[in-house]
Amino acid sequence: MMPKTDLDYVELYAANLRKDNSFFKQQKKLIESQMHSSSDLFRRKFGTGKKFKENARKYLRRIGLI
Repeated sequence: MMPKTDLDYVELYAANLRKDNSFFKQQKKLIESQMHSSSDLFRRKFGTGKKFKENARKYLRRIGLI
């Protein structure tokens, strides 16, 4: 059966996880890697601590989001 709705994909994912938990481990690794990369990117762009908030707000104002 080919998934057609979002719920079909969720059910298929859950069924595959029951069969083979290594898929979950791969997804977890991918998500953690993306979070780490995003964190590094924003830290380089805006700094850390109080500086981060100030620089991020300046940037968001400059591009018109706040």
